[in-house]
Amino acid sequence: MTADAQALIIALFLIFCRIGSCLMMLPGYSSARIPTHIRLFVAIAVALSVAPRLLPQVLPLVQMASDDMRIYMTVGEILNGLLIGLLGRVFMLALQFSGSVMANAIGMGQSLGVPLEGHEADPALVSLITLTATVMIFSLNLHAEIVNALVASYKAMPVELGFSIRSGLNSLVDNLAQTFMLCLRISSPFVVYAVIVNFAIGLANKMTPAIPIYFISMPFVLAGGLLLLWFSAGNILSIFAGAYRQWVVMG
Repeated sequence: MTADAQALIIALFLIFCRIGSCLMMLPGYSSARIPTHIRLFVAIAVALSVAPRLLPQVLPLVQMASDDMRIYMTVGEILNGLLIGLLGRVFMLALQFSGSVMANAIGMGQSLGVPLEGHEADPALVSLITLTATVMIFSLNLHAEIVNALVASYKAMPVELGFSIRSGLNSLVDNLAQTFMLCLRISSPFVVYAVIVNFAIGLANKMTPAIPIYFISMPFVLAGGLLLLWFSAGNILSIFAGAYRQWVVMG
């Protein structure tokens, strides 16, 4: 094998390292319901499709680098891809946590559904919300915008600089702060609903201790929570899609 062919293969592998490790963490692509070999083929296909745009930038670095530097760039590319994927995964974790809060607030916390992102079963409401959000990510073409963002990341995170721990932690902390506010905005109506309902039930139970108010009121609490979910579901998903789109385009 000639030196040019070897450098070309290593450059393609470096591109695959960032893109593959990112897709391994992103919502939708990293679901446990998708077979591993399908995810691998998707990562290879995406890496090869963007390679013509990135090879003029990556190939000269590989040709001039020593073996130690090539190993350093490989590890840096894997960590950079994992960081980008983790920033996107945090949005789905925030949505899952919000769904758990909503399910517990309306009395559906014990009703387990089919696990989608992981192997452990979540409440049925969490599965419904995360599945709908994942479908929205693909239907709004945000999965293609992720590829454009990965290509643009080579300017913000050059291959020759490797992985910067300080900037990575700063990005992760900023993203956690943003997703915390997102989680609070999504679940706030249900938190207020749970506080009001539990206060009313506790007050009624104190006034009539001989009647099991808590068990009698559960169907009404669940009905009111489902009615609140019906009115707020559109806003919840639009808020999540808007925040995720802003991160993909601007982040």
